[in-house]
Amino acid sequence: MNKPVQAGSSSSSHALAQQQLIKMPYAVFLGMSLSVGPDGLETSTPSRSELIGNTNLPALHGGVIGSLLDITGMLTLVFLKALDQSPRLIDMDIDYLRSGRAQSTYGRAEIVRGGRRMANVRAVLWQDDPERPIAIGRLQFLLPKI
Repeated sequence: MNKPVQAGSSSSSHALAQQQLIKMPYAVFLGMSLSVGPDGLETSTPSRSELIGNTNLPALHGGVIGSLLDITGMLTLVFLKALDQSPRLIDMDIDYLRSGRAQSTYGRAEIVRGGRRMANVRAVLWQDDPERPIAIGRLQFLLPKI
């Protein structure tokens, strides 16, 4: 994954992303948290039994994985573009690459193409190794009017 462009003022952009995160009840239920590292904004979600879809493996529910990709992409847009409103998801394609085990899951996203009204984002989720993703999402968002 390419290194994302850093926001101008990462502390204020991080605060905007954090505000959007706490406004989403499902993200709060998932236990998502944000951090800013050298590669940009990163999401993390702890392992919880409520997130397991297949108890025989055990593996994360596919809907949880899709939601993590969606929220990671949306918060990355808020962070990089310093948006004070959430962008709206228009479309999403997901490649499920391997089972998400019952352990902490991390995510990062990048803007592939951004305009004034729409943005295409690529989001990646992993667990142990960022080089071995469990899912990749291609998301298209409608940006809020400025």
